[in-house]
Amino acid sequence: MNKKLFMVTQEGLDKLIQELEYLKNDRRKEISQKIREAKEFGDLSENAEYHEAKTDQAFVEGQIADLEAKIKNAKVIDKVTSASHVQIGSSVEVKNLETKEKMTLDIVGSMEADVFNNKISNESPLGAALLEKEKGDKVTYQAPKGEMNFEILSIN
Repeated sequence: MNKKLFMVTQEGLDKLIQELEYLKNDRRKEISQKIREAKEFGDLSENAEYHEAKTDQAFVEGQIADLEAKIKNAKVIDKVTSASHVQIGSSVEVKNLETKEKMTLDIVGSMEADVFNNKISNESPLGAALLEKEKGDKVTYQAPKGEMNFEILSIN
């Protein structure tokens, strides 16, 4: 069976571990308490609080299983050692060749992607197009709204 490796920075892995610990230690206890309290209301077949707590419990257990699998299959990305080409862990300043807008993007693994904080996945169309490119290279990728063209201004 082929398991997918999840590329992640040490910081990202630490966040996943912290979230897992919260779910296992705190959230489980909260839900268990809700179930105990709901049982006190009597007939479980018509007890909305009980059914809601059990649904919450199932959801949290699913999250725990998902996080455990990701952590088990995580491959920590080494610190970027070269600024000569784009790689996972690079911070890349690019310019949109149509709008002339400049932005800095961090290339991260899929688990850490956060477009609102300019962290794009190495598996995203733009992230994949940027990988292994060098300063001054122009990249084209297919976005939902059409073809996009960028120039790499710097790599850190």
